[in-house]
Amino acid sequence: MNLAKIRYIACLLFFLVGTINVYAQNPDADLTVTGKVVDQDKKPLPGVVVTIQEDKRNKSVTTGADGSFTIDASTSDVLVFKFIGYKMIIKPATEVNKDQVVLSKALVDAGDDDNVYIPFGVRKRREITASISTVSADALPQIPSSSLTNVFAGRMPGLAIYPSGSQQPGYDVASFLIRGRSSYNSNQDPLILVDGIERDFTSMDLNEIESVSVLKDAATLAWYGMYGGNGVIYVKTRRGSATSTKVSFDAQVGLQAPLQVTKPLDSYTYANLYNEASINSGGTSFYDGTALQAYQSGSDPYKYPNNNFVRDFTKTVAPTQRYVASVSGGNAFIKYYALLSAFNQGGFYKGGNNETYDANTDFSRYNLRTNIDLHVNKNLDVALDIGGRISTLNFPAAGTGNFLSAVYSTPPNAFPVLNANGSYGGTSIFTSSNPLAMLESAGASTDLTRNMIATISARQKMDGVLKGLAAEVYYAYDIAGLYRSGFTQSYATQELLPTNVYQTYGTAQNVDYLPNAFSGNLRKSEFWAGLDYDRTFGEHGIKFSTRVSRQNYSQFGFLDIRREGWSNRLSYNFKERYFVDVIGSFSGSENFAPGNRYGFFPAISGGWIISDESFMKGSASVLDFLKLRASYGLVGNDALGSARRFAFNNFYSRSATGYTFGTVFT
Repeated sequence: MNLAKIRYIACLLFFLVGTINVYAQNPDADLTVTGKVVDQDKKPLPGVVVTIQEDKRNKSVTTGADGSFTIDASTSDVLVFKFIGYKMIIKPATEVNKDQVVLSKALVDAGDDDNVYIPFGVRKRREITASISTVSADALPQIPSSSLTNVFAGRMPGLAIYPSGSQQPGYDVASFLIRGRSSYNSNQDPLILVDGIERDFTSMDLNEIESVSVLKDAATLAWYGMYGGNGVIYVKTRRGSATSTKVSFDAQVGLQAPLQVTKPLDSYTYANLYNEASINSGGTSFYDGTALQAYQSGSDPYKYPNNNFVRDFTKTVAPTQRYVASVSGGNAFIKYYALLSAFNQGGFYKGGNNETYDANTDFSRYNLRTNIDLHVNKNLDVALDIGGRISTLNFPAAGTGNFLSAVYSTPPNAFPVLNANGSYGGTSIFTSSNPLAMLESAGASTDLTRNMIATISARQKMDGVLKGLAAEVYYAYDIAGLYRSGFTQSYATQELLPTNVYQTYGTAQNVDYLPNAFSGNLRKSEFWAGLDYDRTFGEHGIKFSTRVSRQNYSQFGFLDIRREGWSNRLSYNFKERYFVDVIGSFSGSENFAPGNRYGFFPAISGGWIISDESFMKGSASVLDFLKLRASYGLVGNDALGSARRFAFNNFYSRSATGYTFGTVFT
């Protein structure tokens, strides 16, 4: 490039900068807007929120009792009027001073607060032709619980939650059923989606969630084709606001207690009942009078122990703590929501003391989420969601199940917890069932679980190509890993024989480090891309969505699992009274043989708002909304389990020298 061209470009740049500066020195004129908001009957509407569209100052006012308001704006500003139950109005600031602002009553279930989230779309509740149950997080109790399954149980029609009965804190593998069993001889779990991406939600903090919907019939499930046969739980997370900033902090402390605590028998009662059972079965008494008297008096606690393992090694209550800090806000360019939470749940075990480790159960979890929405220009919106979760679980290396079995199943007179010589008590039958030894001399384990999620999406309006057309792309990437560490140790128990000699069972070993191990490492990616079309022609409304998708699951020790599909949805309404939805999905899964991996899953649904018909107007005082809907479709389920993924695995076995196919060795 020669010197003349460089000078020419430099002069052009200086000219442009000067032009921009001159333009910046001549802003729009200030304007004080005063007006009045009324309804269709010219009655004033108090409480209407008036904001300036795309205003970085987040300025807003509320109308008074007479419907009047005053707001400082500029001549180029556009005012937005919002009121629950009424249609939103957008008017230039210069036009508001001329006359009253009239808000029209919104149709039933068609207001600004009646949005229902469906797969990659939003509909007014009035438009829904499918069976969807939705609950807002604001309607749920704020309780310090390790799992959200405890919060949603019994609150959503059609969703049944079956607790796992876990024996350690923070661990919940509750199963869900939507409208009962949908598949037999296969996985029953519904598809769980967070912001449209398949993810677990039970370990999320409640403040991360805006709403939860249960999709129950083919009208919505057909969108997911081969993956929606068991229903869908759709979770929508919170996002920022362009009109307000909110900072909140919640602190909760609680106590948890078992629903029922076992009351074990004392040794005297146990021995009497044991004798009675022996006699009733044709035998003789096992415990003589001397033993019964010793159990009752407690004269010899080593030879005739009287233990209460439940009382001595379990608590009646355990503490829980939950702390949540969040901030949300934004302006015309950016909206944000950020959350940081900490949760701790103590265990129910007690007793035991080891200087190196603590084998009592304990669970802690930290959640982080940031949702960012960027309004790049009037046609392009970009969203970036980043989240993470770290949880730590401590538990005895002997296993929570083994420990509780020893506490609840060992007879009270089986052995003394500690012998007279200070050793752990045991017998030839109960060689390793001493609860105290399990807690302080059998080692402890710590599971550290890390999860990281990231989603980026972009939506581009394409009105220049076709009015109402938009393109959208989603990409999500998740990483999860489990790291186990801790200490190993073994103990010996002793039994005092009638010869006053101690019999030893097992071998005691000193504390050592548990070999560290990574397991459950999972990487998952998911991609969606497609087009949306939304247009109204007079009394006719048309909405169309199409998406292609691809998913990949990679887990250490397993073959990758891949899915892909093409989903389409066409919605039509006439006079916002008659609605028809047609859905079709062509999806495939590697879980099936190459020639049978793909299938077509269609569905159709319709709705008719009968209460809007002229012949129903006389019943408006009794019945203000009546809607008839129906749906029919086909959905599938590819969750066959890893053991059945490749059927030919059942027909061969491998040895060190070759393979056996059926009865033929190769």
